[in-house]
Amino acid sequence: MIAKHIKNLAPSGIRQFFDLVLGMPDVISLGVGEPDFITPWRAREKAITALEEGMTTYTSNKGLFVLRKSITNFLEKRHNLKYNAEEEILITVGVSEGLDLAIRAIIERGDKVIVVSPHFVAYPALTEIVGGKVLYLKTKQEDGFKINLNELKALMKENPKAIILNNPSNPTGTAYNTDELKKIWKIISAKDTIVISDEVYDELIYEGKTTSFAALDEEAKKRTILLNGFSKAYAMTGFRIGFACGNRDIIEAMTKIHSFCMMCAPIISQVAAVEALRAQKEVLEMRSEYKRRRDFIVKELNRLGFVAPRPQGAFYCFPSIENFKISSLDFAKRLLFEEKVALVPGNAFGKEYEQYVRISYANTLDNLKEAIIRIERFLKKL
Repeated sequence: MIAKHIKNLAPSGIRQFFDLVLGMPDVISLGVGEPDFITPWRAREKAITALEEGMTTYTSNKGLFVLRKSITNFLEKRHNLKYNAEEEILITVGVSEGLDLAIRAIIERGDKVIVVSPHFVAYPALTEIVGGKVLYLKTKQEDGFKINLNELKALMKENPKAIILNNPSNPTGTAYNTDELKKIWKIISAKDTIVISDEVYDELIYEGKTTSFAALDEEAKKRTILLNGFSKAYAMTGFRIGFACGNRDIIEAMTKIHSFCMMCAPIISQVAAVEALRAQKEVLEMRSEYKRRRDFIVKELNRLGFVAPRPQGAFYCFPSIENFKISSLDFAKRLLFEEKVALVPGNAFGKEYEQYVRISYANTLDNLKEAIIRIERFLKKL
């Protein structure tokens, strides 16, 4: 009864592991990529008011124009990117739907898609669902988990239809600067490859600033599908609001699929998102706290014998556990059951990353301190 390509699809390595966590008391979760902050009050208040005023209808398939216009203004101010709010912006149900729509709009059966590893679990899965072939570009810790340009050149010989980039990255926290992106674009631009640029952690960068891939030049903008949203930087995961930006033809194709499968994003969430874009003070405060937690967790992990590079963005670190002579899955399961600390095995982000774990520091500093005590106690038993 089940389609073969779905039946053979591996389940999410993140969600599969966290089924074990459900119902367990006193667990400190360093696994799920969700801010521990509450959505800024001004956005919540706007959502409450919208509900009280009876805003419970459908919106345009593309989303509220006021939100699309607010996003274009924000992108112009942040990245000097200019998009037409009417034709080049689509409001999606989270960035996840935007990714799904982008892949379905451009990938045909047999098309090749480069996925940079370690990678977010959805990138290869959604590609395989539509019949695409995944080409993995594996990065290494000694390179800062950044793309090796020679390996990118080699994969480009396969004439990929698209490449999925995540900047800053989940799970490593790696962030690319402008010069690095220009070198990557120089290689990609030699082909007709489309760039799907997932920039959902764009505002969670701790040193310097990120550059949007679409802002590199006009041709890059034309061939980039920029995905972003409100879940991470604005602590609005449950509102499920993302957006896609791109040239008119691609956005039109994505909107066509969106209109059949989702109709539109929730109107109350869209109203809240308009107000959230004005909450830059709150975003700055959250980012400052994440940075404080990052500095603590990286220092402590390295003290305990992990090899933990300092992430430049997002709210994850991806340390090596090679020194402990145990697989990531066994490490994660034993740590959970013996000390009630939850993290994600590295192989969830690529089978080559068996000697890594992903740790989210989107948790209170007190909880992080207690987690370190428990991890240290666990390591002494290995």
